[in-house]
Amino acid sequence: MEMGLSLSMDHQQKIMSVKILSVASQLPAYTRMTSDILPYVEKWMEGREERFKRKVLKLFENAGVDRRYGIMDADEVFYKSSFESKNDIYSTEVVKLAEGALQKSLQKAGLDPSDIDFLITVSCTGIMIPSLDAYLINRLRMKQDIVRLPVTEMGCVAGVSGMIYAKNFLQANSGKRAAVIAVESPTATFQLDDFSMANIVSAAIFGDGGACVIMSSHPGEQGPQLVDEAMYHFYDAEHMMGFKLTNSGLAMVLDKAVPETIAAHFPEIVHPFLQKNGMSIEDIDHLIFHPGGKKIVQTVEELFGGLGKNIEDTKEVLRLYGNMSSATVLYVLERFMDRGAPEGSHGLMLSFGPGFTAQRILLKW
Repeated sequence: MEMGLSLSMDHQQKIMSVKILSVASQLPAYTRMTSDILPYVEKWMEGREERFKRKVLKLFENAGVDRRYGIMDADEVFYKSSFESKNDIYSTEVVKLAEGALQKSLQKAGLDPSDIDFLITVSCTGIMIPSLDAYLINRLRMKQDIVRLPVTEMGCVAGVSGMIYAKNFLQANSGKRAAVIAVESPTATFQLDDFSMANIVSAAIFGDGGACVIMSSHPGEQGPQLVDEAMYHFYDAEHMMGFKLTNSGLAMVLDKAVPETIAAHFPEIVHPFLQKNGMSIEDIDHLIFHPGGKKIVQTVEELFGGLGKNIEDTKEVLRLYGNMSSATVLYVLERFMDRGAPEGSHGLMLSFGPGFTAQRILLKW
């Protein structure tokens, strides 16, 4: 009797496991090396104190970002235009990014748009109603009873948030598939008349991009399994990161204490989560971290370096594309998915975002 019950439970667990089938990224049309952007920054800094100007240029040069992509070229980014006009470009272009990422991920997984049961779209860098998912349903003729969830106010952490929501939906619904699509355009939020360090640092590290991850609770479909997930919320830290809606658009809020705050909470973020799953950080083979910026990357690297772990993929994504807010961690995940990982190896996904919050997913290949 006990053996029968055990087999039944194992069978149920196997059926209800949630896997990642594919991940695909989509970049916008415009791209510039950081060295090509410096003349624009110099012009932007005209009339500023010389020492301040040198500091800003050095910040761009040392941000750890070699290239970035945008839904607008630099001429348009550094042109004084209204919130309305920038948001109009955002509304048009992010649909294209999302559609490209979704089509690519479906192709990798050998699926059609009509195979998706749950559609989650995440973005925080523009405003559009109807939300992005409605346009995708119409363009790709997705299921008319598809479940939609647009996530708009979670910032950089929303890529992992979307995967957590999808995992919970799929775990409760066997034989279903979800697409989580993150599209962001931080360039659409750049404030030409704002010379605060928050706006300058944001301009130095951010870029635009989109990505899609397809997840499944179909028993026969293969991919790394989402073993567990958890959110961690910092108390009394709402002021640390976010956007303030102003007449000229979304103005960046970014506290310089973010890296040290993350470092202070890091043991509580990582170790209890792994212990709950009978693991320690030594058991983690792959670190799939959101590259928030050079300082955050250095902070995380210092915390893991002594354990013989590396975050080379995280650093490389920052270098090649910049911080694309919620989409960035999916670019890191795509590198692991495309490269493949040994069977039985484990990965830890981690993102930080406004709230302040840290969110984690434990993966097993």
